[in-house]
Amino acid sequence: MVSERQGRPVGRRLVLGMLGLGAAGVALGPPLQDGLNAALAGVREGDPTGITGLLPGSGGFRFYSVAPSVPQRTAADYRLAVDGLVERPTTYSLADLQRLPRTRLVKDVQCVTGWRVPQTPFTGVRLSRLLDAAGVRPGAGAVSFTCFDGVYSESLTLEQARRSDMLVAYAMDDRPVTHAHGGPVRLYAAPMYFYKSAKWLSGITVTDRVQPGYWERYGYDVDAWVGKSNGRDDAGID
Repeated sequence: MVSERQGRPVGRRLVLGMLGLGAAGVALGPPLQDGLNAALAGVREGDPTGITGLLPGSGGFRFYSVAPSVPQRTAADYRLAVDGLVERPTTYSLADLQRLPRTRLVKDVQCVTGWRVPQTPFTGVRLSRLLDAAGVRPGAGAVSFTCFDGVYSESLTLEQARRSDMLVAYAMDDRPVTHAHGGPVRLYAAPMYFYKSAKWLSGITVTDRVQPGYWERYGYDVDAWVGKSNGRDDAGID
């Protein structure tokens, strides 16, 4: 999820200090690194420059948000609504999603701004399974996604949403999706640029037509296939 939001830059002293901490975490092992990542998550989320994504342990990701702050959702209070043009509107808890048959995908994550994180595992439920369980009505043609940051949105055609590489993901790198990465649950649109993979997913609404998402209203392509959209020619992610 890319943001052009302006904000207060991260100070030089803070960046240098975080670089030192990140190096220490790498040197001293995973337990310390995990603690450092948790402590720095808030700083990364509030960093409009993306520079904190360069820290050791960030895995090459840049941490962005289009909202000034995002509320936390725990495993206990998380809910995902599936509604719209469906026969059986449903609300899922995280535990409900985890009980469904799971799919694990390992693909490159490609951002439209150019950075890439190779071979990143995501695990979750195929979006098509949730749509089938809800019973899509005749006349439906698209799926819209809302997020509990209160700002971001995305959309796919119904055909795209039914692909086997579209996930409602609750694990990333074989661990629960963190808040900074859009957890507890996020969309993962594997064949598309990463802005399509909406963070902090809270709603899946079946509609009659595509409703452009947050960044599409600013000129980004609605059909964001890697290497085939937004004027980019990045190599494929397979």
